[in-house]
Parts: sequence; C-alpha cells; structure tokens
Amino acid sequence: LLKYKMQGFLLSIQSEFYKTRKTLAFLSAILLPLILCILITAGFYTHADKIMFLSAKMQWFRFTGAFLGVMGSLILPILIIFQTFSVNNIEHRAEMWKSLFSLPIPKWSIYSAKYVYVVFLNALCLALFASFIIVSGYLLNVLNPELKFNQFDISGILFKLHLKLFLASLGILSIQFLFSLLWADFLKPMGIGFVLTVFGIITANLGWKYAFTIPYTHPMLALQSMMKQVLNNKNEQMEFDLMSQEIYVSFIVAAITFIIGYFVINKRSIR
Repeated sequence: LLKYKMQGFLLSIQSEFYKTRKTLAFLSAILLPLILCILITAGFYTHADKIMFLSAKMQWFRFTGAFLGVMGSLILPILIIFQTFSVNNIEHRAEMWKSLFSLPIPKWSIYSAKYVYVVFLNALCLALFASFIIVSGYLLNVLNPELKFNQFDISGILFKLHLKLFLASLGILSIQFLFSLLWADFLKPMGIGFVLTVFGIITANLGWKYAFTIPYTHPMLALQSMMKQVLNNKNEQMEFDLMSQEIYVSFIVAAITFIIGYFVINKRSIR
C-alpha cells in the first residue's frame, strides 16, 4: 500500500510540473530573484562610492539587507499567495477536480503532491535568491575592484538565512494553500492574504509581544531576530540561531492547516 501511494505521489508531482512549467507560478520562482538581483546590483554599482569605506562584512550586510528587508515583509508573502493560488487554479479553471480524483491514484497522494510542489516552488525561489545574491556580490567586485565582497565568505550564512525564511513561511504557505482550495476566484485568497500580510507587518513593526502567533509576521520576525543576533555579535562571524519561537509556531500552523486542507479536498472529490 505504501509503495502504491508513493508511486501515485511521484506521478502527481510530475504532473504538477508539466502543468505549471510554462506558467507564471513556476517562472516567478526563477524570474523574481533574477530581476530583483539585477535591479539592486545595478543600484549598488552606480552608488558604489557610498559603501567603499565599509568593511567587507558590512558591505555584504548592506547588500543583502537591500533584498531581505522588502522580501521578508512583502515580496515573499505575496509571492506565496500568488503561487499557491496558481497551482490550484488550473483545476478550478478547467473544473478538473472530479476528473483528477477519478484517476487510479490515492487522494492523499494527489493532495500531498500538490502541497509539496508548492513548497518546492517556495524553496526554489529562496535558494535562487541566495545564489543570485552571492553571484551578484562577486560580480560587483569584478566590475569595481575597490569593493571588498571577495574578502568575506557569506555563502554559508546566507543560505542559512534563507533557510530560516523558508521555515518561517511554511505557515503562510499552508494557510494560502487552504484558501486556494476553498475558493476558485482570485480575489478572495489574494485579498484575504494581502490584508493579513499588512496586518502582520503592522503588528511586527509595533513589537506586539504576541505577534509570533500570527503566521504572516513570521518572515519579518525571523529577520528581526536574526539581525538582532548578528548586530550584537562582536566577532567577525554573522551568527544566529536557525530555530526560534516563530519557526516552531510556523511548523504547528503548517501541520494543522495541511490536515484541514486534506479534509476539504476529500469532501470536494465526492461532489
């Protein structure tokens, strides 16, 4: 039975890839990091004189901060909202749910494959962000040898930072995935997600002590806790804890919402 479910899971993952490989849901995970890196790199190249006096560590800190500030608070949640809707919208638009569950594949395999595929898109996007940031920094050093990006290796800490962002975003991803199952139109999941994102930004910026209970604050809180630890660290290493309070809450929200989503889609399959 386990082998049967695993085969169905792998077939469903492959099907999701073929259905979305030419859509914005997949392309956004690649193009967004690339475009944003090009724009910010161009800005730093034209204003390189403003950071030349800084140490190599601080140059990297300024450069990565230009990405992380806007990404953790707004771009990442909005991208997740868009990707989760786009993956399930294919079935909504073509009214394919009944046909999909009539296939000789376990319902759990189909549902979990969709969820894992959305998680993969999020992980791919964040991994590319980290990779492109590193490449862009060294490219800036080649274009302007007076910069010091090549004097400090940030690759390990940068991938760890994006891993923390990925873990912090799982709660948002699961909630938006559930919303995209409940509603076929774009406005409801997008509108609710955007309002909750704004609410999360406000509560996180105000420093509300219970902000960690709101999944939409988790990426920003993760960045805030990371920056606080890095700035308070007196040695030359940019060290911080991967696991923190908001990460654990993100796991709990993701697990609960994932289970709820299965019951929702299981009920829909028998309509």
